[in-house]
Amino acid sequence: MRVVTRIVEGPVIAENLAQARADRDLAGAPDETGARVSFEGVVRRRENDPHQDRVRTLEALDYEVYESMAEQGLATLAHSIGTRHGLQAIVALHSRGRVRVGEVSFVLEVHAAHRAPAIAAMTEFIDALKRDVPIWKRPVWAGA
Repeated sequence: MRVVTRIVEGPVIAENLAQARADRDLAGAPDETGARVSFEGVVRRRENDPHQDRVRTLEALDYEVYESMAEQGLATLAHSIGTRHGLQAIVALHSRGRVRVGEVSFVLEVHAAHRAPAIAAMTEFIDALKRDVPIWKRPVWAGA
């Protein structure tokens, strides 16, 4: 199984994904891959503000990362989920720093022989990432 995990500065852009694919020779899908599922986490305009118990307008999100632990956590998670679901490859890129509304803060790409394990792996990865990897977001409210 091929695994690429990275923390990138600012928004995740197409060049980040292209470089990650090139580094692990993922530009073309292997013959065994029947499903390549991709997810992009995009910073949305409106976010719940738990301190004011209302929805507010965002300008951006600032992502704080405990670098060494986050990199290790992403890699461990990718290997664990990839093995459990029999994946051919997994690519996970997450932002550090400021990501504005409409920009991508997270990309996950899963390669598998079949659709069902690819989708199951994607859902499991995202849930575990939010729960277990030391990456925190801080809202930058519009007009604040």
